[in-house]
Amino acid sequence: MSEASTFSGGAPHPTLVLASASPRRVDLLTQIGFAPDLIAPADIDETPLKDETPPHHAERLAVAKARKIAADHPASFIIGADTVVACGRRILPKAEDAATARKCLSLLSGRRHRVFGGVALIAPDGKIALRRVQSAVVFKRLSETEMEWYLASGEWQGKAGGYAIQGLAARFVREIIGSYSNIVGLPLFETAQLLIGRGFRSGS
Repeated sequence: MSEASTFSGGAPHPTLVLASASPRRVDLLTQIGFAPDLIAPADIDETPLKDETPPHHAERLAVAKARKIAADHPASFIIGADTVVACGRRILPKAEDAATARKCLSLLSGRRHRVFGGVALIAPDGKIALRRVQSAVVFKRLSETEMEWYLASGEWQGKAGGYAIQGLAARFVREIIGSYSNIVGLPLFETAQLLIGRGFRSGS
């Protein structure tokens, strides 16, 4: 793909590259009229640093993803994003097996937890803009039957904190404080403001 798309009037403009393989982030960007021109997953080490706080972890990974992809697409706008589910200062992992998902759900059951979203935008001039968003989610207390039902669904696979709020797990959520789209995977208001503020214009 070329480094420039065109507006309806024919004038070229830099492409928008999403440094993520997440279909949820693609859908969210498309929802607000900023469909990415290119999906370029950034393969980076997402292991938290020693004593790293959840919000700093989200910010650091968002910037790292954007920087890695920007090196190959210097004329584009690059969006890097990361979503961190935290219980207190504890960063919950992406659940890759049922045992991990169960541990996450057990921690979240009957409690309020926080979801931190980091969004980094690198413009064609190389400047980086960064936003951090915090949302809070309150889960009902889960019965063993509910937990087994959700684990059997397989929906938790690869999800931070072991659940997807936009799916079956919505029935466990008593309250949301803050940005819903941030919990899904990308805070839309803040992302749009970053793009508009740096002069990016949608081709739609």
